[in-house]
Amino acid sequence: MRRSGMLPVAFGGLVAGPAGGLGSYGTARAFTISELSGTDTESLRGLTIATGNGLGGKTLAMGRPLSVIDYGASRVISHEYDPAVAAEGLRSVLAVPVVVRRQVRGILYGALRQPYALGDRPMAVAMDAARDLEQTLAVRDEARRLLAVARQQPVTANPRAWQEVREAHSELRALALRIPDPHLRQELLTACARLATAATEPGDRDTRPVALTPRELDVLTAIASGATNSSAAVRLRLRPETVKSYLRSAMRKLGAHTRLEAVVAARRAGLLP
Repeated sequence: MRRSGMLPVAFGGLVAGPAGGLGSYGTARAFTISELSGTDTESLRGLTIATGNGLGGKTLAMGRPLSVIDYGASRVISHEYDPAVAAEGLRSVLAVPVVVRRQVRGILYGALRQPYALGDRPMAVAMDAARDLEQTLAVRDEARRLLAVARQQPVTANPRAWQEVREAHSELRALALRIPDPHLRQELLTACARLATAATEPGDRDTRPVALTPRELDVLTAIASGATNSSAAVRLRLRPETVKSYLRSAMRKLGAHTRLEAVVAARRAGLLP
């Protein structure tokens, strides 16, 4: 938001809880401002915003973007947090909700130290930032859900549930390739690795070491979910010829002569769920 040059001050925070701790728009009780960028003081850090209170609390309650030209003089918001806002010298402020599956998960603010009207462009910048964060939170939620399903639904107890895990594992691994945040991407790949080894007990795995490259494993994961070379290419954003090359290399390393043999060998090696 700050790199856009339109919002020199940016801050915000997430609703507490593993998945926001709320049901839908307006049902969250509070959030705490934890992230500050471009501020001169610490007056806003740790400030707990209750639903309906101030600009952020009103945004939390309504689930839609709002802005004020002069925070301290505005008649459309309550003023519980005026001292903290004044200490930072903020005047024009906007707030946008971070919404994941109809749950308000947090609030992002952008602000100026002058009482100027914030038009469509800075609001669009803030909305873009919120959408990026929404995607990040959605991916984190899915990773946690998959791990929970893998722990609670072993393949011997519920084959259909385990097939769902396998399909989601494939989608999650493909999604990880598109995440720019290296820490989040590694978190997802670590989750995929845990899912891959959950289907077999350590003593049942093929003990021969098999070292597939990340791309070879991506292709094999897509193939295991039933994708053709063409559909795997679309999912992984590769050329079909490149998919074939990675698949041949993976089959050679696994000592497999067919695609099915490669998938089975990868599962025995604990590389696929």
